[in-house]
Amino acid sequence: MARTHIPGFPRIGAKRELKFAQEAFWRGESSEAALRECAAGLRKTHWRQQADAGLDLVAAGDFAYYDQMLGMSALLGALPARFGFDPRTLTLAQYFELARGNAAQPAMEMTKWFDTNYHYLVPELGPDTRFDGGVDWVFDEIDEALALGHRVKPVLVGPVTWLWLSKTHVAGFDRLTLLPKLAAAYRDILQRLRARGIEWVQLDEPALCLELDDAWLDAYDTAYAALADCGVKLLLATYFDSAAEHAARAAALPVHGFHLDLVRAPQQWQAWREVLPANAVLSAGVIDGRNIWRADLRAILAQLAPLHAELGDRLWLAPSCSLLHVPVSLAPETRLDPEIRGWLAFATEKLDELKVLATALNDGEAAVADALAASDSAQAGRRASRRVVNAQVRQRVAAVTPEMADRRSPFAQRIADQRAALQLPPLPTTTIGSFPQTAEIRQTRAAFKRGELGALAYLQRIRAEIEDAVRRQEALGLDVLVHGEAERNDMVEYFGEQLCGYAFTEFGWVQSYGSRCVKPPLIYGDVYRPEPITVDTARYAQSLTDRPMKGMLTGPITMLQWSFVRDDQPRADTALQLALAIRDEVADLEQAGIRVIQIDEPALREGLPLRRADWDGYLQWAVRAFRIAAAVVRDDTQIHTHMCYAEFNDILPAIAALDADVITIETSRSAMELLDGFAAFDYPNEIGPGVYDIHSPRVPSVEAIGQLLVRACQVIPPERLWVNPDCGLKTRGWAETEAALRNMVAAARQLRERLAAEGAAGLRRQPVALERAAHAGGQCDCAAH
Repeated sequence: MARTHIPGFPRIGAKRELKFAQEAFWRGESSEAALRECAAGLRKTHWRQQADAGLDLVAAGDFAYYDQMLGMSALLGALPARFGFDPRTLTLAQYFELARGNAAQPAMEMTKWFDTNYHYLVPELGPDTRFDGGVDWVFDEIDEALALGHRVKPVLVGPVTWLWLSKTHVAGFDRLTLLPKLAAAYRDILQRLRARGIEWVQLDEPALCLELDDAWLDAYDTAYAALADCGVKLLLATYFDSAAEHAARAAALPVHGFHLDLVRAPQQWQAWREVLPANAVLSAGVIDGRNIWRADLRAILAQLAPLHAELGDRLWLAPSCSLLHVPVSLAPETRLDPEIRGWLAFATEKLDELKVLATALNDGEAAVADALAASDSAQAGRRASRRVVNAQVRQRVAAVTPEMADRRSPFAQRIADQRAALQLPPLPTTTIGSFPQTAEIRQTRAAFKRGELGALAYLQRIRAEIEDAVRRQEALGLDVLVHGEAERNDMVEYFGEQLCGYAFTEFGWVQSYGSRCVKPPLIYGDVYRPEPITVDTARYAQSLTDRPMKGMLTGPITMLQWSFVRDDQPRADTALQLALAIRDEVADLEQAGIRVIQIDEPALREGLPLRRADWDGYLQWAVRAFRIAAAVVRDDTQIHTHMCYAEFNDILPAIAALDADVITIETSRSAMELLDGFAAFDYPNEIGPGVYDIHSPRVPSVEAIGQLLVRACQVIPPERLWVNPDCGLKTRGWAETEAALRNMVAAARQLRERLAAEGAAGLRRQPVALERAAHAGGQCDCAAH
């Protein structure tokens, strides 16, 4: 009998209940008890949904008040010593300080979870790191599920992946030296689970899908040898790519089953079948946990039939990965186009798909004939829909030439023309795009969307907000202005709403980090721009000021990565369609007199395949898409791009190949460490390293920003430097925004004076002692611009 389970379930709630409870607690409007009550209610609901869908095991331990990596660190007792918190008595308030920072300490670093748009808190390790145990929250949650009568499978981040994803700032320290103590801590955890009667524990090891060196492969042997005979059965879970390269070695580990992502890497089963131990379980991840399209159940059954015949009751059925990456339920989407709605399955619907597959394998397809017929009909309808393919879009894509990806002149010639046209001072100051979205702005947009506010009244209110943002920037002394994006709900959703080939949900929220949720649009068909999107707004904003006004656009790769993308054609084809749509907008902005145009690509690094062997293919079509979007302008129009919250040193040649005139990039929390890579690479164009962290409420001093700028001048020629925050300012309040920007402008002016007096050589001789500030944010708030 094939069994069913899931690697994890969304934790935010169908109506984002967790988000609102978190934020009420942070504002001091609600107690810790109220937050815990909300969380317990969500867990109870999610376990019941899994049980009602017939899952043999419900997932517990996958819940987190902020992030599962931080939760694992709190369980182990491995918290950053700089906070001074006792891990055994950690309160929720202190837990959130780790994630969000406090008056004395910046928050823990945050970065992308493999190639997803989810962000995790990076463990900070050193020679003195201890694993003496911390809070018992995970055990409490498992006890809750057991008390409700569920058959529970705890889900934990595996020891090697947890260690792999950690960082150290201690020179010469090897994290692997901590592995014996870490493995012993995991063994204690597993023994405590055994004492509760737990039979199976899932240990997530997606790092096994990476190209690991021998030391890290040996770490699996060391860690799992320590976990042998701990009294529970271990399911080692891999996902997001193939683990076939390491199959033989992994199969020799003392575990009892393996979870494989057979959506991303269906071919890997052939390697695993040769080495799978005779008594080991295979968890087949056959339902897509990363996308929202209804599964082709008939095709999946054909894939599973030989596995079922070979493995029998050792075959488990599951989504490819945790359902954390998809919305909770399709049920409330009553306004979604019925045809498109019929093509979709969110987390709850994926549970039902698992039930159909298991029943078909165990009892025969006749037992679920109606469900299979409905699946067949949905697949056929989607293939036949006239709404998916647009002949004119296809013709335009076919007509793309290599020359369309090239600017008219090299950067050295362009930048001279741009400097003559823009007349900016040295170290020009700007921001990344968004300004605070006040309650009034959100209420205005909501009233317009509900039809309570007419189009003219809405336009007048938004224009008033734009004028307010422009006047504030002029008063602050910024050199290149932005309109503030009061009209935009989200940097992807806003543009997608005005492109054909997109559809939108009302409640399709997905957690990105902490309480930050995004609502990815759906790319279901060929994409094109029916009319200009931002031109009138940019023209109006420019009319308010003599200073240059940036036109603000989202790039093709970010539009792709932060959407749920059609799976019936290569992603490269969809990216090219998006690039052509954005190219039209760029051309119209230039025609309207906008001389600085920013095309944001924070998701460029995120889209990189996990395995380096696959990088070149992706980067070729991703860079091409950006260049096609940008290269339509004249030499004296300046193209900016913005990136943040990823390890960009890995792809510096590709970033240079974008050929943007200016890149603004997050660097403040690593003390400009990223700039060392840009300097060593000899990045040829201009760069705006972020000089303060917008995700923290702390207002940086003039001196602190000045130190970062001096550090930047020591690695990048000052004539190629811009001054800007790390990211957009949507989530901040006006008081702190203006205070921080005032200090930023003052620091830039002071440095200009020093450069005039001392020259760059004088700055290079000055020692700069910078305190490393760990990441305090998460998904770039360009995700909100």
